[in-house]
Amino acid sequence: LVCSDNGPEQGAGSAGPFRGFKTHLYEGGVRSSMVVWGPGLLEKKDHVDRDSVFSAIDLAPTLLAITKVQPPSGPKYDGESLPDTLLGKGGSRQSPIFFRRPPDRDSFYGVDDLPDLAMREGKWKFLCEYDGSDPELYDLKTDRGETTNIADQHAGLVNRFTEALTQWHESMPPDNGATYVAKPKRRKK
Repeated sequence: LVCSDNGPEQGAGSAGPFRGFKTHLYEGGVRSSMVVWGPGLLEKKDHVDRDSVFSAIDLAPTLLAITKVQPPSGPKYDGESLPDTLLGKGGSRQSPIFFRRPPDRDSFYGVDDLPDLAMREGKWKFLCEYDGSDPELYDLKTDRGETTNIADQHAGLVNRFTEALTQWHESMPPDNGATYVAKPKRRKK
């Protein structure tokens, strides 16, 4: 397995058709490439899977399943076991992937106020502030460049995603200590 780091620095690489750079929660900032090579394991040669959703947190349970190693008792993995996905047979994780950007990186590359939180569930990408405000919703199946925010067209999804994402955020340890608590949030105009 060879994986790249997520998102290029501006001027140091390209995210292709995806919006954003490193420090951004848009696809250009969170996606990374992965190359899988395994003689005798992979049925397809020179196969490129652009549709499956797989996260780094899925690696441990997936590799344990592929190698038929019994997971140790005790630890609970956040990821899913997705051997077919890793072996090029397709399929995607079913649980959402959650992202949080450090609060000290609120504006990078000329963007004044970046979203603080994001989640990916199936074809949907949702972004918002720590308090759930300023929602952005994208259908990655039809808009992989995250160019058209359709949050106002899907109130039910926005409400469900806001609740799930803010609950996840609140369940996590505070990010960056006092910076998160003390820094007032700027509002978009």
